[in-house]
Order: sequence, then C-alpha cells, then structure tokens
Amino acid sequence: MEIIGNQKIWTFSAASGGIKPLTCGAIRKEPAFFVRTYMELATKVAELQFLNRDFVLMFRGQAGDYKNKSGYTSLKPSLLRAGVPGKVPKDSTISARFDKLVEAEKALVTEYEARKYIGRDRLKRQRILRWAILQHYEICDTPLLDVTQSLRIAASFATHHANGEAFIFVLGIPHISGAITASAEAGIQIVRLASVCPPAAVRPHIQEGYLLGEYPEFASAEQKLLYEHAEMDFGRKLVAKFRFTPETFWKKSGSFPQIGKQALYPPATEDPLSGLANAVKAAIHR
Repeated sequence: MEIIGNQKIWTFSAASGGIKPLTCGAIRKEPAFFVRTYMELATKVAELQFLNRDFVLMFRGQAGDYKNKSGYTSLKPSLLRAGVPGKVPKDSTISARFDKLVEAEKALVTEYEARKYIGRDRLKRQRILRWAILQHYEICDTPLLDVTQSLRIAASFATHHANGEAFIFVLGIPHISGAITASAEAGIQIVRLASVCPPAAVRPHIQEGYLLGEYPEFASAEQKLLYEHAEMDFGRKLVAKFRFTPETFWKKSGSFPQIGKQALYPPATEDPLSGLANAVKAAIHR
C-alpha cells in the first residue's frame, strides 16, 4: 500500500493549534486534535475536504489512538492485529486466522445459497465480496478495514466503545467508481457495502459502510509474508485525527444527536443478513 500524497497534506495539528500542511508520517505521530462539538468537527472536516481535493474522505471511529512500535498511528485490519499494542502477530497466528477465514467463506456460501439471496454466483466468484460480508458482520478476522462515509456514524461508533475519550480518524482515498474501486497507483481497493450486499442486508445501509483492502489483495498467509507489516497499515492513508469527550460532546451538539447502538446494529428480526451471520459463526465455531 502506498503512502498518501506525494506532497504534504493539509491537516489539523494539535501541536500548532490549527490547520497546516504535514506529511502523513508527521500526522500519524501527532496527538489527535481536540474538538468540543459535532458542528466543530464537521466544520473542520469540511475544510480538510476543500484543501485536500484530490481525495475522498472516509471516517473511522475508535476508542483509542493505537500506535505501532515506532509511535505511528496504526489502522490495521483485524487479521493483522496483535493483542498487545505496538506488537505484530506471529506468522503462525496469521496462518491460523487465514485458515479460519477460508472456513468462514465456505460456510457463508453454503448459508447464502440455502437462503436463496440474490447475487449467489457473484459471491462464489469474488473473494472480496465474501470478505466484505464476513468483516462487516464481524464473523471472523479479515484483511479488510471498516470505514464509513458518515461522520456522525463514525463519532457514534467511537462513543460506544470509548472509555473517557473517543477518536475519529480521517482517511484519504482515491475517487470511488462503482461497487468496487481498485487503484493500482494507491495500492488500495474500496468496497461499497450497500452495492455488494443483498437487499436483505440492512446494516450496511444504516452505517453507510465501506471497506478498505490492499490491492492486489493477498490471498494466503504465505503471500502476506512477502510484505512488511508496516506496508499493510491503513495509517498510511491518514489525513487527520480528532478526539473528543463523549459525555460533553453530544450534550453540546443539540441538533446532531448520537446514533444508538441498536440503530447501528439492527437485530436479526430487522436485518435478515444478521441471522445469516449468526449461522455462519455457529458453523465455524463447532
């Protein structure tokens, strides 16, 4: 994966207290910029989009700003994360996760066909589509990273998992065209979940979900070993990072309330694909 921007990127710098051009590496090392309200956050993101017009901005909400051993913000897909901050998983761990991923793919196809959802042939042909459903419905670890086009959804996600402070990460990606956009130049592919999941899938539409993946995608643990861990970190696409205190942030945000957890994760009675996901989870954990 290539590092974003041949030139410096406009970002909000906590060190300087305002907007300035920095390299991606400098942005990843800086503390997150503090915002007090949703409107302040949205206004700053609007400024970032105007100044960084070569990129589409996507958002990810987290409970923390997790760093690698070099002190850079790290945004890795679940398959490549270690249980301890600053560490990388062992090769044997990655291999076991890939084995589980392959097992989950097979179970997904079986359940998908049994329920006769549309797009069955496409799901069988395209691995990236299987990975997308497995990742978005949190069935198993995959090489994909969840992001959203909605700033309020990202802020709500960050809040639900926060302990004191919450964080929003702004990533810059190539312009999107169609359900799956692949950029050889940027070394990334973008999956628009609403376009690849069947109509029975409610969650992707509510969350305005997208997934980011390496391009070309690595299909096995052996192929992954040809890359350094740092090369497969979506921190390389970071444009800015913000932090806020959920307790006061939403109280001061009036017309922009937090989105509740049940709204973000509709139950199986309202989202049939959630029921499929539960069946796949049960199949791979027997």
